[in-house]
Amino acid sequence: MAALHLYLDLMSQPCRSVYIFARANNIAFQYEAVRLFKGEHITDEFKNVNAFRKVPALKDGEFTLSESTAIILYLARKFNTPDHWYPSDLQKRARVDEYLAWQHTNTRPHGSKIFWGKHMAKVLTGEELCPEKLNPLLVQFSNILTDLEKVFLQDTPFLVGDEISIADLVAIVELMQAVAAGLNFFDDRPKLDAWKQRVVAAIGEELFNEAHKEILSVQEHSKDSIPPQLLEGLKEKLELITK
Repeated sequence: MAALHLYLDLMSQPCRSVYIFARANNIAFQYEAVRLFKGEHITDEFKNVNAFRKVPALKDGEFTLSESTAIILYLARKFNTPDHWYPSDLQKRARVDEYLAWQHTNTRPHGSKIFWGKHMAKVLTGEELCPEKLNPLLVQFSNILTDLEKVFLQDTPFLVGDEISIADLVAIVELMQAVAAGLNFFDDRPKLDAWKQRVVAAIGEELFNEAHKEILSVQEHSKDSIPPQLLEGLKEKLELITK
């Protein structure tokens, strides 16, 4: 059994980035499923792995680690993964770091808001957010996509040059969360769609589809599958996200 344990729920975009990175680099690990919508992340048992009670989490022997980008960088360094993921070139690495810092207040929250506004609102209340609340979220997300195209991608195949990097991986999983909610923005953005196809090819289509299978079938989920003790907290989060 692998000494390395990864605690994941592939409904979560940061978990997908960790999972894809590990699988794409043939890193042996024990998959530990932590189902967010069953409340498995808030158990006392899981708190021993991650005091913040969030996924993803890593346990390597007695060492534990939280936060997806920290976990990916740990894996890249420990397993000496190919240079293109996290380049040794100082300026290319700085560009990866720049995107990883930027996405925390841009791609990540705004992609999540689309998922909550279009999908989770429907699960919890029976319908999407009203246009007055949803439209500003769509505008914000569209602005993020434009920044991805014009500031990061520009005229290069990937976000940091000619080869896929951690930046592309972290970006694509966030964008797919909005796709899962029913926002097919790639159809209107051929440049971004071509980038997506290159990312999928670099990762491997089979692995990409496997990692996204559950989130892309999320429309089949209903409120009945969520434990009652979690529902109020989810409704509060919806209100907070969409204020």
